[in-house]
Amino acid sequence: MKINTSFDHITLIPKNYEKALRFYDEALAPLGIKQVMPKSDSCGFGVDHPFFWLGAPDAEYPATTHVHVAFSAQSKEEVEKFYVAALKAGGTDNGSPDYQTQYHPGYFAAFVFDLDGNNIEAVYRDPNTLSED
Repeated sequence: MKINTSFDHITLIPKNYEKALRFYDEALAPLGIKQVMPKSDSCGFGVDHPFFWLGAPDAEYPATTHVHVAFSAQSKEEVEKFYVAALKAGGTDNGSPDYQTQYHPGYFAAFVFDLDGNNIEAVYRDPNTLSED
């Protein structure tokens, strides 16, 4: 599966690097996203290449908070599985899987706060409900 992104990569610095690795391993697995470049002080997650990075915090790079990252899903079922996996991994509910028509028709998403309070989303753009406008 190839995910088309309009950015090259993003990095979050969690308060606890090892716990965050476990959280994102579990939360992103339903989306087909996995560790593709693990290192001792950083880890790149992706499909074909790393586009989501976690880095170990230090004096120069403190923990990242209040960031919103949305991951593409290939189906509503992937969004639902992401939500369940992220909660099971220790995330906190920030919006259960549903159509978010305030954004646009066909926007099916779920939102979870990660272990550091960052808003992590999985979104599927349902072509069956998109308007022709």
